[in-house]
Amino acid sequence: MTRFAFEHTYGRLPDRFFARVSPTPVASPRLIRLNEALATDLQLDAASLLSPEGAEIFAGNRIPDEAEPIAIAYAGHQFGQFVPQLGDGRAILLGELLDRRGIRRDVQLKGAGRTPFSRRGDGRATLGPVLREYLVSEAMAALGIPTTRALAAVVTGEMVPRETFLPGAVLTRVASSHIRIGTFQFFAARGDVEGLRALADHVIARHYPEAADKASPYLALLDAVIMALAALVAQWMSVGFIHGVMNTDNMSVAGETIDYGPCAFMDTYDPETVFSSIDHGGRYAYNNQAPIARWNLARLAETLLPLIADDQQQALPMAQKSIGTFDAHFEAAYLAAMRRKLGLFTQQEEDKALIKTLFATMARNGADFTLTFRALSQAAASQDAEDRLRSLFKDPADCDAWIAGWRQRLAQEPQDPMERQQAMRRVNPAYIPRNHRVEAVIAAAIGQNDFSPFEKLLSIVTDPYSDQPDFSHYMEPPAAHERVLQTFCGT
Repeated sequence: MTRFAFEHTYGRLPDRFFARVSPTPVASPRLIRLNEALATDLQLDAASLLSPEGAEIFAGNRIPDEAEPIAIAYAGHQFGQFVPQLGDGRAILLGELLDRRGIRRDVQLKGAGRTPFSRRGDGRATLGPVLREYLVSEAMAALGIPTTRALAAVVTGEMVPRETFLPGAVLTRVASSHIRIGTFQFFAARGDVEGLRALADHVIARHYPEAADKASPYLALLDAVIMALAALVAQWMSVGFIHGVMNTDNMSVAGETIDYGPCAFMDTYDPETVFSSIDHGGRYAYNNQAPIARWNLARLAETLLPLIADDQQQALPMAQKSIGTFDAHFEAAYLAAMRRKLGLFTQQEEDKALIKTLFATMARNGADFTLTFRALSQAAASQDAEDRLRSLFKDPADCDAWIAGWRQRLAQEPQDPMERQQAMRRVNPAYIPRNHRVEAVIAAAIGQNDFSPFEKLLSIVTDPYSDQPDFSHYMEPPAAHERVLQTFCGT
């Protein structure tokens, strides 16, 4: 059997942190995708994992000798309502691998069967959400945004009951860890201060070792997570990404994008865009993502109060001060990202207004988010390319004043136009996994057992900054009849 050099630092925490449980075998697993580059980075033998044995491992039918399967306990606020026990209801952590850089990575099977945390669920995943998570997480990685990764996907040979019967599948997910804000909430809800301390110490050692040397390590941990999530959400918004379900149990304390359920990239820019079928009030709309991240971090801060100081009256203002820094961290990260997208190398006070006016103009004119910034990249080096940019606006003349202001701002900097264009092309993707393309891939896989559209789209979106002239039609937004207005969790 292929050797996995698993370690189990989380599995060495007290038993109340998790449940030991083995995956439930499936009927006839078949490997549909192995991320060979990621397997190699994890120091695995990619060639051997392409075999039927690999399919057995990634389906949970065959457990590597070095694995110690567990389901992790956590709680969480779901759409603002606290649930004291959630946990991995369909995901099983096999263990941790050290990659080639010595970074510890979790390897988890998602859709591997029931666990003690499944409640009324069957613990299974269906093919559509597995393909969506594979595509979107790998696209995010290619965009340079911190994210969990997809190592493998298998079909199980079984049908899973949802609204109808759908093909079953299992995703092998890789993460820096699967520790969430909700993991801290699990122990706080039980008044388990020693559990909180053990968890915080584990997170500090694993993700933020510099916090250990601070005068208040647990306050330093909070500060580090605040900075990580502020930067992450700024990166999401810089590419038009909408997570869709930012519950506290879906927020990684490692600062990675995790739990790709009803996620999507917007086409036409609208700050109130919502895709999730269960987000009826727009709680997790595009423009609400930063305030929700701050709200979630406040819930984390609440759990850490007993560790920050013995006197809660002393701990509370310290934590509040830390949470108060979120907006500044987010704005700094967001403005830095937007300046890069606009080709600005220096900082000017009027940049905020320039950015705000661009988005207001895009919203009025139904401009496509991704295409607008890609067209700006071209226009940075050639005024002749402005026609493409203007064509994206319902009223092209409406954006002329903004373009004039942008050109005046660019004239204040010494960079060569070609240097600016090249820099902008490195941050303004040509290709994203547009929702209608993802749905078409899923339909082909489920309806025709045809995975070639999945492979093609995966290849395109994992090279997002290249022109790829043979696939230029994949850049285009959906026609009216192709628009996908809702996405689903798949649970």
